[in-house]
Amino acid sequence: MTTHVADGAGAYGTPGAAGTAGGAQLSAGEPQQASGRARGLLRTGFGLLGPRHGRHTLSADDLDTLTLPIGDDGVVIGVDAEGQPAVLGLNRPTPYDVVLIGGLWTAQVFALRAAATGARVAVETGRAQAWTQLVHAMGGGQNGLAVYDVGRVPPQGASAGTPVLVVRDCGMRPPRGRVVSGPWQSVLTLLPYLSPVAPRLLRQARLVGVQRISPGEAGDLRQAIALPRDDADALPTLADGVTLWCADGDRQYVTTVPTDAETGLLGMPRRMD
Repeated sequence: MTTHVADGAGAYGTPGAAGTAGGAQLSAGEPQQASGRARGLLRTGFGLLGPRHGRHTLSADDLDTLTLPIGDDGVVIGVDAEGQPAVLGLNRPTPYDVVLIGGLWTAQVFALRAAATGARVAVETGRAQAWTQLVHAMGGGQNGLAVYDVGRVPPQGASAGTPVLVVRDCGMRPPRGRVVSGPWQSVLTLLPYLSPVAPRLLRQARLVGVQRISPGEAGDLRQAIALPRDDADALPTLADGVTLWCADGDRQYVTTVPTDAETGLLGMPRRMD
């Protein structure tokens, strides 16, 4: 704590000058008496004394047990290989593009969880009927999730207080979107397979998620994003609900485990729709 010392020429008079009260000259003993009176007033209720607690001490041996969970806040997309929660920070002050080569089930779970964190979710899709149950579950589009036809997503007005996730479920060859990623507005593009437009989307993406694909697709993807051979060989064998996430040279396998409510609404994890 920093203690501020008043300058001698401030409110307490000039240096060397004796203080006065009501024009009376103070004797040398009176400051001590005034200090004693002040302490007495505090004890009798004039002014407030802070609460008095016992000292909180921690031994040096116990310091290692004092840990705080510090990490990125965002959407829990599943658990990693160690069973720890895997969190995806979608609400960012900079543009953020995500490409998911996988199933509709996983994209819909992400949309539900993003809306649950307070983000507004705008779904651009050519199969609106596949999203109808989510819209009804979210209150008919009034509580954070709305569905639009391809090319008809209006400006979302994203801000730090109202972040937006745009989910593009536009098939194998999604057209260039009218609404793109920006501050506090992330875009998740869903591709059912490794389509001809995938290389362009992969180059733009900050994060790439890959679910089970064919061996041939795995070979093409390995060249597109410099995927190690072991990971490329594992992709055709991934179980439903498992995604390999790749970003800036880092790779992590994540299993999306649905809640009871998500299972009741969307069913069990599946790669194919």
